Amino acid sequence: MAFLDLFPVKKPVLAMLHFKGETREEKLERCLREAEIYKANGVDAVIVEDYFGDADDVEAGLKLLSEKGGYTIGVNVLDNWELSWEYAKKYGASFIQVDSVAGHLTPEDDIPYGEMIDRYMKEGGMYVIGGVRFKYKPVLSGNDLETDLKIGMKRCHALAVTGEGTGMDSPTQKIIDFRKIVGDFPLVVAAGMTTDTVFEKLSLADAAIVGSTFKDTRKDSGDVCAKHVKEFMDKVFELRETL
Repeated sequence: MAFLDLFPVKKPVLAMLHFKGETREEKLERCLREAEIYKANGVDAVIVEDYFGDADDVEAGLKLLSEKGGYTIGVNVLDNWELSWEYAKKYGASFIQVDSVAGHLTPEDDIPYGEMIDRYMKEGGMYVIGGVRFKYKPVLSGNDLETDLKIGMKRCHALAVTGEGTGMDSPTQKIIDFRKIVGDFPLVVAAGMTTDTVFEKLSLADAAIVGSTFKDTRKDSGDVCAKHVKEFMDKVFELRETL
């Protein structure tokens, strides 16, 4: 089974749970409320991430959602492959997201990183979405894009492409450039997609990771807004009907 086989639809949408809040109780209440909004409006998976919280919040959120049931879940403990993998296995998540699997390290530092990834990939039992030329990550490999993408394809099951930052557009030309190199390898637009760009971006990619545009303020610091989620997913449903 391939990564995209996790989803019964084409062009799945994976939504972020960011753990904003002052207390653990508030964060978990928000986590469940936002997950329910996503489910009610047809989002295909949630990614539990320590963007505003910490690793303990991620574990608590995963426990809550796994006990609740009915979700396809991903995990991203930022810059911590090992903990993402551990939590995903422990709580029955289907995949992890890793912001960068190639290109962001010097050749010397990439050797142990690649060896670590290889051990996990050989262990198996978990899908990996991996970024290349990902937002906020440096390019230190000395490689061209094609070389880093081909390395990345060996280190994950789906590649993630972004623009320069959170909530910022993932340039269409960059998505095209990735697609030309990776062929039919699963490609995920992982930042900056909006209701207005669903057809343009998602027609080129296989899936989307969405966060900011689902918020009431259209910024990462906002609260998930059911109206915004529905508007976006309605566009995704329209796109699917054309396939």
